[in-house]
Amino acid sequence: MTRVIEFHFDFVSPYSYLASTQLPAFARQHAAEIVYKPFRLLELMKLVGNRPTTIECRNKLRYARADLGRWAKRYGVGVCQNPHLREVDTAQLLRGALIAADDGQATPYVSALFGELWNGERDLGQTSEVIAVLNRAGLDGVKLLERGASAGVVARLDEATQAAAERGLFGSPSFIVGGELFFGNDRLDFVAAALAAQPA
Repeated sequence: MTRVIEFHFDFVSPYSYLASTQLPAFARQHAAEIVYKPFRLLELMKLVGNRPTTIECRNKLRYARADLGRWAKRYGVGVCQNPHLREVDTAQLLRGALIAADDGQATPYVSALFGELWNGERDLGQTSEVIAVLNRAGLDGVKLLERGASAGVVARLDEATQAAAERGLFGSPSFIVGGELFFGNDRLDFVAAALAAQPA
């Protein structure tokens, strides 16, 4: 039986970006499969009564910036918020992630976009730039975004967000292994222990 790591994420979360840089190798190390589960973080927070406190508290925001740098150094990756992040239609990117997952292409799709959003400068507020990033990752950016724009996929993303709330999620990144929830990129040790407790 294949061990499974459910990776619940939104592209707006820099800690989810950090987790995404580690997950492929982590999954191989633990003989596990990653199941990508995009959802809308701010909508989830509204559903469960959570708040984006780094926006509301300047001291926490200052700390988070330093903390992100520490984790990036530990992981050996760069981290720098894309200057165009506020103009990005992240719902469009999340819908595309649903389609990429359907096609078995979630890892390159998610890695390419997270890398650009949190360690790049391209204006992903422009659909043409999103397509270019996806094409560079070996994907068909036009088809992925076109399919993601359908009413059915819009509804799927809303349903995924509602389902995340019902399963106990309150933030991103979150991981579920064998029904057990773990929150934060700093919980991968616990994810590893949960995987080890499962039959191979």
